[in-house]
Amino acid sequence: MQVSTPSDKQSESPDSAGRRLPASAGDPAPRPTRRTFSPEYKLAMVAEYENAANGEKGAILRREGLYSSHIIEWTRARDAGALTGGPAESPASAKRVKRTAEQVELEKLRRRNEKLESDLKKTRMALDIMGKAHALLEELSESVENDEPPAKS
Repeated sequence: MQVSTPSDKQSESPDSAGRRLPASAGDPAPRPTRRTFSPEYKLAMVAEYENAANGEKGAILRREGLYSSHIIEWTRARDAGALTGGPAESPASAKRVKRTAEQVELEKLRRRNEKLESDLKKTRMALDIMGKAHALLEELSESVENDEPPAKS
């Protein structure tokens, strides 16, 4: 059995559920903020990455604390002309253009049409294979029927 003393209660604080926690488990660290990169930095990193030898590319990413997806995204943005200056924005944070209901439905129907065409192509190929297999089996059965059994000795 443990007896609590007044000094023990001073080093504890209640949490949201009413449980007692040590004072060291108090407020968590502040929430980290996302890093932002200037367009100049992005262009410099893409250029350095592209000019590096294959064995050095990973070292550049580790040194700068970047991922290869950063370089890929920044390269696409550079090629699209989005890194010519201005505030550092990622494509995900850029405002999306609202599409009308007709445009959304049209895109949905186009995807469905592509899927159905793909399925039709697969079905036609399967039927073609089945037809060839049927013809082969017919030919084999005809050749067996025409063959005379071997003479018994």
